[in-house]
Amino acid sequence: MVQALDAVLRKLGGTARRWRFDRMSTVCYASSGQITAAFAGVAKYYGVGVDICPPRRGNRKGVVEKMNHTAAQRWWRTVPDHLTVGGARTTVGELAAAEPLLEVPAVPFPAELTVERTVSAQGLVQFEGNFYSVPPGLPGARLFVVHRLGEDVVSIATAGRAVIARHRRAPRGAGQTVRDAGHVIALERRVLESFSDRAPCKTKVRRPPSEAALAEADKLRNRQATGSTAERVVVDLSHYVAVAEGLRTVPPPKEEENEE
Repeated sequence: MVQALDAVLRKLGGTARRWRFDRMSTVCYASSGQITAAFAGVAKYYGVGVDICPPRRGNRKGVVEKMNHTAAQRWWRTVPDHLTVGGARTTVGELAAAEPLLEVPAVPFPAELTVERTVSAQGLVQFEGNFYSVPPGLPGARLFVVHRLGEDVVSIATAGRAVIARHRRAPRGAGQTVRDAGHVIALERRVLESFSDRAPCKTKVRRPPSEAALAEADKLRNRQATGSTAERVVVDLSHYVAVAEGLRTVPPPKEEENEE
């Protein structure tokens, strides 16, 4: 959220003196409305005050926006040009100059953005639309990509926060693949080591049954019927075949009358 706020403020060229937020957990405690210590540091860094919307006012924001829309589209557009709210004619530029925005610090608030990613089969991790290399031997591993706002470096760390790679941060959404030269050399070496000059595997050989297999077959063929009824039953499908053959042909009508 801090990253998005800073980007919007820099596009506007400044910031207002006070910020208003809903009761979101990233800004305040929902139960009391008290600002969290983490976001208090952000507000102090940008030199602004923070206002939290009162509880149980979910439609307040929409009501305010609708009132602004009504004032601008249904009332203000009908006012003649020679009439003004303050009694004196002015311009938008003059009003903006009278109420300047506060300057934004030279660098963003030093917040760290940490996301979890899975290493691909090519030894790459994805972050903000770009791919960054890691040492070979980590396909499928879960790593953390860490970026501090205001810096041009992206760090890749393990679950124990051990940094295993550091890269130049590519522009967001550029689709670039950033590889470290050491990672490329290590990956090539790992691939070349997997090759072998051994003879290829032999095709499947058909071997005769072993003595144990023959003995087991004789045991099955010569097994005597036990007292179990299920083991004495032998299913002979020839009876079913004979019945099915008889049902395939229909006797002629004369034969049917003689039978009657």
